[in-house]
Amino acid sequence: MANDFSSSKPIYKQIAEQLFKRMVREEIKPGEKLPSVRELAVETQVNPNTIQRTYNEMERMGIVETRRGQGTFVVEKSEVIDDLKREMQAEVIGQFVLSMEELGLSKQDMLSELDRYLQKGDPNEH
Repeated sequence: MANDFSSSKPIYKQIAEQLFKRMVREEIKPGEKLPSVRELAVETQVNPNTIQRTYNEMERMGIVETRRGQGTFVVEKSEVIDDLKREMQAEVIGQFVLSMEELGLSKQDMLSELDRYLQKGDPNEH
Protein backbone atom coordinates (compact mmCIF):
# COMPACT_ATOMS: atom_id res chain seq x y z
CA MET A 1 0.00 0.00 0.00
CA ALA A 2 1.42 3.36 -1.03
CA ASN A 3 1.98 5.63 1.94
CA ASP A 4 2.70 9.17 0.88
CA PHE A 5 1.19 10.97 3.85
CA SER A 6 2.07 14.49 2.73
CA SER A 7 -1.55 15.64 2.54
CA SER A 8 -3.03 17.88 5.21
CA LYS A 9 -5.75 15.23 5.61
CA PRO A 10 -5.34 13.09 8.75
CA ILE A 11 -3.34 9.91 8.15
CA TYR A 12 -6.14 7.62 9.35
CA LYS A 13 -8.43 9.11 6.68
CA GLN A 14 -5.77 8.70 4.00
CA ILE A 15 -5.35 5.04 4.92
CA ALA A 16 -9.13 4.55 4.84
CA GLU A 17 -9.26 6.14 1.37
CA GLN A 18 -6.52 3.79 0.14
CA LEU A 19 -8.50 0.82 1.45
CA PHE A 20 -11.72 2.20 -0.08
CA LYS A 21 -10.02 2.45 -3.49
CA ARG A 22 -8.88 -1.16 -3.21
CA MET A 23 -12.44 -2.17 -2.32
CA VAL A 24 -14.06 -0.39 -5.26
CA ARG A 25 -11.44 -1.88 -7.62
CA GLU A 26 -12.35 -5.26 -6.09
CA GLU A 27 -8.81 -5.90 -4.91
CA ILE A 28 -10.48 -6.37 -1.52
CA LYS A 29 -13.82 -8.14 -1.88
CA PRO A 30 -16.99 -8.12 0.27
CA GLY A 31 -16.57 -10.51 3.19
CA GLU A 32 -12.78 -10.48 2.94
CA LYS A 33 -10.69 -10.16 6.09
CA LEU A 34 -8.53 -7.06 6.33
CA PRO A 35 -4.97 -7.21 7.65
CA SER A 36 -4.69 -7.10 11.42
CA VAL A 37 -4.05 -3.72 13.03
CA ARG A 38 -0.42 -4.69 13.63
CA GLU A 39 0.10 -6.02 10.10
CA LEU A 40 -1.29 -2.88 8.49
CA ALA A 41 0.66 -0.67 10.89
CA VAL A 42 3.89 -2.38 9.82
CA GLU A 43 2.93 -2.24 6.15
CA THR A 44 2.07 1.48 6.25
CA GLN A 45 4.73 2.37 8.82
CA VAL A 46 2.29 4.14 11.12
CA ASN A 47 1.34 3.71 14.76
CA PRO A 48 -1.12 0.86 15.43
CA ASN A 49 -3.43 3.37 17.14
CA THR A 50 -3.77 5.14 13.78
CA ILE A 51 -4.82 1.91 12.08
CA GLN A 52 -7.27 1.17 14.88
CA ARG A 53 -8.77 4.63 14.36
CA THR A 54 -9.01 3.89 10.61
CA TYR A 55 -10.85 0.63 11.26
CA ASN A 56 -13.12 2.27 13.86
CA GLU A 57 -14.09 4.99 11.37
CA MET A 58 -14.71 2.43 8.63
CA GLU A 59 -16.88 0.42 11.01
CA ARG A 60 -18.82 3.55 12.00
CA MET A 61 -19.46 4.11 8.27
CA GLY A 62 -20.76 0.56 7.86
CA ILE A 63 -17.96 -0.48 5.48
CA VAL A 64 -16.34 -3.08 7.75
CA GLU A 65 -17.32 -5.10 10.77
CA THR A 66 -15.14 -6.38 13.58
CA ARG A 67 -15.68 -9.94 14.71
CA ARG A 68 -14.38 -10.54 18.19
CA GLY A 69 -11.37 -12.85 18.08
CA GLN A 70 -11.46 -13.10 14.27
CA GLY A 71 -10.54 -9.66 12.95
CA THR A 72 -11.98 -6.95 10.75
CA PHE A 73 -13.93 -7.85 7.63
CA VAL A 74 -15.42 -5.93 4.71
CA VAL A 75 -19.20 -6.15 4.97
CA GLU A 76 -20.84 -8.79 2.79
CA LYS A 77 -23.32 -6.34 1.25
CA SER A 78 -21.95 -5.36 -2.16
CA GLU A 79 -24.39 -2.43 -2.29
CA VAL A 80 -22.39 -0.78 0.52
CA ILE A 81 -19.31 -0.87 -1.70
CA ASP A 82 -21.39 0.31 -4.68
CA ASP A 83 -22.55 3.30 -2.60
CA LEU A 84 -18.96 3.98 -1.58
CA LYS A 85 -17.87 3.91 -5.23
CA ARG A 86 -20.61 6.38 -6.21
CA GLU A 87 -19.58 8.71 -3.37
CA MET A 88 -15.93 8.57 -4.45
CA GLN A 89 -16.87 9.21 -8.09
CA ALA A 90 -19.04 12.18 -7.10
CA GLU A 91 -16.17 13.66 -5.09
CA VAL A 92 -13.71 13.35 -7.99
CA ILE A 93 -16.22 14.77 -10.48
CA GLY A 94 -17.03 17.63 -8.11
CA GLN A 95 -13.34 18.50 -7.80
CA PHE A 96 -12.97 18.37 -11.60
CA VAL A 97 -15.97 20.67 -12.15
CA LEU A 98 -14.77 23.13 -9.51
CA SER A 99 -11.29 23.23 -11.08
CA MET A 100 -12.73 23.79 -14.56
CA GLU A 101 -15.03 26.55 -13.27
CA GLU A 102 -11.99 28.22 -11.68
CA LEU A 103 -10.45 28.21 -15.16
CA GLY A 104 -13.57 29.93 -16.49
CA LEU A 105 -15.03 27.01 -18.44
CA SER A 106 -18.77 26.66 -18.85
CA LYS A 107 -20.40 23.27 -18.37
CA GLN A 108 -20.68 22.88 -22.14
CA ASP A 109 -16.98 23.72 -22.54
CA MET A 110 -16.14 21.16 -19.85
CA LEU A 111 -18.09 18.47 -21.69
CA SER A 112 -16.43 19.39 -24.99
CA GLU A 113 -12.95 19.36 -23.47
CA LEU A 114 -13.58 16.11 -21.65
CA ASP A 115 -14.90 14.50 -24.82
CA ARG A 116 -11.88 15.74 -26.78
CA TYR A 117 -9.53 14.46 -24.09
CA LEU A 118 -11.16 11.03 -24.06
CA GLN A 119 -11.10 10.81 -27.87
CA LYS A 120 -7.50 11.91 -28.37
CA GLY A 121 -5.83 11.23 -25.05
CA ASP A 122 -3.77 13.58 -22.94
CA PRO A 123 -1.98 16.10 -25.21
CA ASN A 124 0.73 16.43 -22.55
CA GLU A 125 1.73 12.77 -22.96
CA HIS A 126 3.44 13.35 -26.30
